[in-house]
Amino acid sequence: MKIQRKDVPIFILCGGFGTRMKEETEFKPKPMVEIGGEPILIHIMRYYAKFGFNNFVLCLGFKAEYVKNYFLNRKYLKNDLLISAGNDIETLRNDNKNGWTIRLLDTGLDSMTGSRIAKAIDRYEPSFEHFGVTYGDGICDVNLDESFNFHIQHQLIGTITGVNPVSRFGQIEADEDLVMKFVEKPKLKDQWINGGYFFFKKAFRSYLKDSSSCVLEQAPLRDLSVKSELKVFKHSGYWQCMDTQRDKEELEKSFDEGEFNWLVKKIL
Repeated sequence: MKIQRKDVPIFILCGGFGTRMKEETEFKPKPMVEIGGEPILIHIMRYYAKFGFNNFVLCLGFKAEYVKNYFLNRKYLKNDLLISAGNDIETLRNDNKNGWTIRLLDTGLDSMTGSRIAKAIDRYEPSFEHFGVTYGDGICDVNLDESFNFHIQHQLIGTITGVNPVSRFGQIEADEDLVMKFVEKPKLKDQWINGGYFFFKKAFRSYLKDSSSCVLEQAPLRDLSVKSELKVFKHSGYWQCMDTQRDKEELEKSFDEGEFNWLVKKIL
């Protein structure tokens, strides 16, 4: 039986402190930092929805109330309103036609990434066979249809998206000792790093410890690889995380210049 994309929950990690972006995260969690006038979280969700994945589980922690308030009030903030004498509120234009389901789960202030996913899985009620995981601060134009089909075809527990990192430094191209040109921070084509955008079988839950100190990127993924249960889907296209203020500026630049395949601006 073909797996319906809408039945695959996508767990998005939204609970970190964002300590390297204090300029932005003093008052809001990092996934709510705006790129092109909207939270990066919304761009991530829209990208998944483009491929039919519209069932989202937001794993909250730091400033969870900010995210909850945003989604509770969004339809009022983004629409024209009619307020009657009895303070009943009616939206005059409702653009929420995309069929998204969004669960907002507080997974603890100090929980690490693996712990957040474990807690969210345990509180997710509908049955499911496979699920996705990504970070709430990274944009990528990986083909999620191809990635998910790759995951299903190989029948292993996990699939990780591998991306080419960008060198921290510019490089010199030389002919012996004669400098030919400078290359500003090129992609390292022969190297691969964790780009997020995972798919897992539900059996992955047993690899996640209940301790709040469980880090997804450490023992759980390492144990999968030791047991030959982890595949990498290699993606050489656009990928940009948002760890620092400079990263945010790079994302804003790519948004303005249309470098990334940003989706059509649709109101949630």
